[in-house]
Amino acid sequence: MSAPPTGGEQLTGVFIGIEVDQTVADDAALAGRLAEVCPVDIFAADGEAGALRIVEENLDECVLCELCLDAAPDGAVVIKKLYDGSELRRG
Repeated sequence: MSAPPTGGEQLTGVFIGIEVDQTVADDAALAGRLAEVCPVDIFAADGEAGALRIVEENLDECVLCELCLDAAPDGAVVIKKLYDGSELRRG
């Protein structure tokens, strides 16, 4: 058993992974919709073309609300729960 962290230690870990189909990531309208619906800002639409970017530092803020799954075409977004190996997806 390991000791709990002290004030000087930083715990890091990623418990959620997001996969987005490239056709959705390249679609400015869909990228904008994903950025708009996510309550914890995991998605951002970048640049003039509005390409989708996943904001890595916000991944573990995911509340599993599934709004991104509702906003994208079936199968285009997959939420991976890395802590138990399960996935959330539509279609």
